[in-house]
Amino acid sequence: MYRADSPTPEPLANFQIANLAMRYSLFVPRLYNLCRTLGMQSGKIMASRAFCSDESQGYPIILLAKHFGTFPFNHGQVGGVVATDRHGPHAHHGEDLVLLQASHVGYEAETGTFGTYRRLQTKDQESSTSCGKICGVIDWYRREYEFAKGQVLIHQRDGQGLITIDNQLLNQRREQGLFLRLATLVRHSEDGQPQYVQSLSTSKVFLAAEGLVRELGVERFTTEPRPIGAALTPDLFFFRRNVSTDEEGREHLEQNLMRFMPLIVTAPSPPLTAAQINTQIEFDRTYRTLVKEHAYQGKRLLFVAGLNIDVSPTEGRLFPLTKFVPWAAYVQEQSGNGYTLEQPELMGRLHAQSTENPDQINLEAAIHAMEQVKEVTLKLPR
Repeated sequence: MYRADSPTPEPLANFQIANLAMRYSLFVPRLYNLCRTLGMQSGKIMASRAFCSDESQGYPIILLAKHFGTFPFNHGQVGGVVATDRHGPHAHHGEDLVLLQASHVGYEAETGTFGTYRRLQTKDQESSTSCGKICGVIDWYRREYEFAKGQVLIHQRDGQGLITIDNQLLNQRREQGLFLRLATLVRHSEDGQPQYVQSLSTSKVFLAAEGLVRELGVERFTTEPRPIGAALTPDLFFFRRNVSTDEEGREHLEQNLMRFMPLIVTAPSPPLTAAQINTQIEFDRTYRTLVKEHAYQGKRLLFVAGLNIDVSPTEGRLFPLTKFVPWAAYVQEQSGNGYTLEQPELMGRLHAQSTENPDQINLEAAIHAMEQVKEVTLKLPR
């Protein structure tokens, strides 16, 4: 079982979104034309997608089929986790290979809110969480954080900054929960003991750490105890939770996000931040499995990871106005040489491509043509 009680997690590279999101109707032809510049052959490219299973991901899949001329292979698990055990089958289904990974987050244009999506097939077309898996994973941590924000109180008495902490938050023997970094909140004596002031029925009062008083400002420490609220920043706490360490198992997504949960629950939009982080972790993890995968040797391969932003459909539209934010890419040449493209370079490569694809297929015509094909009678073995 995995316990996320380590110090502050290793930093992640800066995932930029502002001014980088592009409509899927522009992104996919650019992606196809980028593949062609890498030497991939028209009609020989097998695209694969590692998306969540939500219906909101259908429109990008349709566009991939339209521009690559075949329905994409399925590399994805719920939440945008890459099923790396499918590398071999994917490699065997095409001469040239493309893998597109994307975690996703819903977006309501009317309110500017990330994390929800309008479900057209529900009774009243109500909005619900999106990605539901990501939001479901975050929920326990958010509730723990909301409790702590209200149960850590700051105040002063006789000019001394004080901090009152709920007894549950002081219990270090708990198996799970939010744990405070007391060294940054409570003043300690020279021998390392917390400077205890008073014991109450459900909490204890300590002298507040001098650094905390300076950081928040003396004026925040009033005679009336007040919740610390949003001033309980990521550096002041961590989480413990028992989560299975099974690779690509049911709790793989939570395993990805757990050590970053203090950053996620304090973010302006936790679902958006979580989706970004999961994309970064999945690219880093999947890249190594691709380099080692024997079935991809001797073949051209392009792996692109990014973020799908599902803009909820408005009245009269069947599909979301999905936007894609590229994060990074790995390119493998037929010779075996490979290299990565960081976000700025990947954006530059994509924007250098035309949004016109002369090889795209007419899906309606293709479906109609199949309807006209003479019936095939199945001959069952005896």
